[in-house]
Amino acid sequence: MDLTLTDDQQLIQSTARDLLRSWTDAAGVRAVRDGAGHSTQLWKEMVELGWTGLAVPESHGGVGEGFLEVCLLIEEMGGAQVPGPFLATVACAAPAITRFGTGAQRAEWLGDIAAGRVVSYVRAAPRGGWGTTGSEVSARPAGSGFRLDGTALFVPWAAAAEGFLVVAHVENGPTGGGVTVFLVDAATPGISAEQLDVIGPDRQYRVHLDGVEVPAGAVLGEVGGGGQVVAAVDAHGAAASCAEMVGGAKRVLDLTVEYAGQRQQFGRPIGSFQAVQHHCADIAIDVLGSRLIAYEAIWRLAVSSGPGSNADAGTPHEVALTVAAAKAWVSDAYQRVCALGQQVHGAIGFTGEHDLHLFSAHATSTALRFGDGDFHTDRVASAIGLPDGAG
Repeated sequence: MDLTLTDDQQLIQSTARDLLRSWTDAAGVRAVRDGAGHSTQLWKEMVELGWTGLAVPESHGGVGEGFLEVCLLIEEMGGAQVPGPFLATVACAAPAITRFGTGAQRAEWLGDIAAGRVVSYVRAAPRGGWGTTGSEVSARPAGSGFRLDGTALFVPWAAAAEGFLVVAHVENGPTGGGVTVFLVDAATPGISAEQLDVIGPDRQYRVHLDGVEVPAGAVLGEVGGGGQVVAAVDAHGAAASCAEMVGGAKRVLDLTVEYAGQRQQFGRPIGSFQAVQHHCADIAIDVLGSRLIAYEAIWRLAVSSGPGSNADAGTPHEVALTVAAAKAWVSDAYQRVCALGQQVHGAIGFTGEHDLHLFSAHATSTALRFGDGDFHTDRVASAIGLPDGAG
């Protein structure tokens, strides 16, 4: 497995880095926190550049690249602290529709995503967990379709969404029941959203579904077969979140090294002191390790679920295990990086004027997304046969 980026991939990432850094003043966390939470102007530019269609097949109006290229963009978004619905739409919804959608669903939804349609993920797991079984949103047969009822917490960018992937539990469906995923237009009557007060840059919402009627053709995959769709969305979301955290951690490293070289104490830069050097070295080790394990997971997902699947990616179980290991490690490593960065910066790192506190909040919120470090550590432990609570 060679994780070296190709010339095209390096160009994609460097172009994204330059563009996003240039938009920081207008689209960064500080600039959008009192508005919609993200820049609609930047979103339009992303659409024009083909970013929203990067992994969408050319036959549906996309660019035809892959999940890895999408994650390169997301890494730079994490580094620039530019929030928005890109991850939920392009890294989660688009791959699920590509893999599980019917021809009609792919033609309708993928073309719209490439054209800039925002799609979010409505997952109401029992007790707020991230497992693939169960949903607190119910779906009952109604006429030739279904009626959805229930409430989901922590739905990202629901106010901006024009469509939803809704995970529901079908009761007494015509072909059985169980966890089922539906493609739902956000304009469908009965959907309402209430913003939640959460840490971090992403906008999160409580979404209510009250008698939302959808046709039978809205089912993504099969009735009762939603567990596979949920597992795929969660895996792509977790891996893409790792890329976002890697971008944030790398930026914290850059800020910390720069500050250590500028801040004077006892007549010389604090970076000349061995204790500070050790902190910077530990941050660098975590950044490098996080990037390696994150992109191994991203690569395995890309080649196992994309066109021309590669057997070198491993079995589905091995791919899932790699993603869980990456999310467990990177979630904790990013928070360690921010903590050490705060140690080097001292009091100024906690002030509202400095960017470091933005990364600390981002580390906390992103670590919780698609399962925190403890959740994924337990998954890894279970997969390798360790008892619950071991290690």
